[in-house]
Amino acid sequence: MIMSRTPFRISFFGGGTDYPSWYKENGGVVLSTTIDKYCYISCRRLPPFFEYKHRIVYSKSEHANEVNEIIHPAVREVFRFLNISEGLEIHHDGDLPARSGLGSSSAFTVGLLHALYALRGQMVTKQRLAQEAIYIEQEMIKENVGSQDQISAAFGGFRKINFNIDNSFEVTPVILAKERLRELQAHSMLFFTGFSRIASDIAKEQINRIPKMQKELSAMSSMVNQAVSILDSDTDIGQFGKLLHDAWRLKRSFSVMVSNNHINEIYDVALGAGALGGKILGAGGGGFMLIHARPEDQPRIKERLKKLLMVPFQFEETGSQIVIYNPDGF
Repeated sequence: MIMSRTPFRISFFGGGTDYPSWYKENGGVVLSTTIDKYCYISCRRLPPFFEYKHRIVYSKSEHANEVNEIIHPAVREVFRFLNISEGLEIHHDGDLPARSGLGSSSAFTVGLLHALYALRGQMVTKQRLAQEAIYIEQEMIKENVGSQDQISAAFGGFRKINFNIDNSFEVTPVILAKERLRELQAHSMLFFTGFSRIASDIAKEQINRIPKMQKELSAMSSMVNQAVSILDSDTDIGQFGKLLHDAWRLKRSFSVMVSNNHINEIYDVALGAGALGGKILGAGGGGFMLIHARPEDQPRIKERLKKLLMVPFQFEETGSQIVIYNPDGF
């Protein structure tokens, strides 16, 4: 039995500049962190006593004898990528729901790759996990996804990720004093808006509009360095929240699918209760909303948004890890 644990992520700034159709022409940059909410993937060699060769358990349960019979796209394409021939059983568990803006799909792909390499007795680098997950999602599954989620899931931590026009990327840790990081943590709230969406559908429209969004995406890129400068100074941390507010206003201009009346109402209620800024995470349309607010204002915001589920969280630094390693056991 092998089990991988791979974190979900919060993307603060630069979202949209991690699409290859943008950064291969202009370069891109994002600022994000992983959090202590995880995707768990367990795998084992399936004993040869069943009528099926593969068993995959997630929100559904699949039995298959051939890889091309597998319905789950990430499992099917990872199996193809790794030329899996032996019978395997795969189980997925997640701390938070899928399709909610926290990079859960990429955490699944990274975690599955990590677990299957471990089952083979191979230790692979975080760089390789990220690169292969990007390839599988963009080139094999043909999903409309960017490249930041796979990198965040593999590396973990508070990171600035640069995307280069030659399709390479660089991952730089954002080094802050512990007190400053605790201050940012204390100003962060995470609410589930109560519904999920298919990020790829929203992203497809955004990708199609990239040639018309030069000004907006350039502004998104510049906000990354502004945010790092705020954090790496004695400036009131509230300026980070106000920059989030500016980024959210800009993001809503990307597509009518990014937000809706329900999301706008939630955000306006939070602002009215004292929030300094925030954003819907991921491509938009639903899922989790990040709110930046002073600790003294948070009880009032929580009360005004009491119909929503607030999820406590902490930043994490480990990235994808193998937490159970027993390759010879059933």
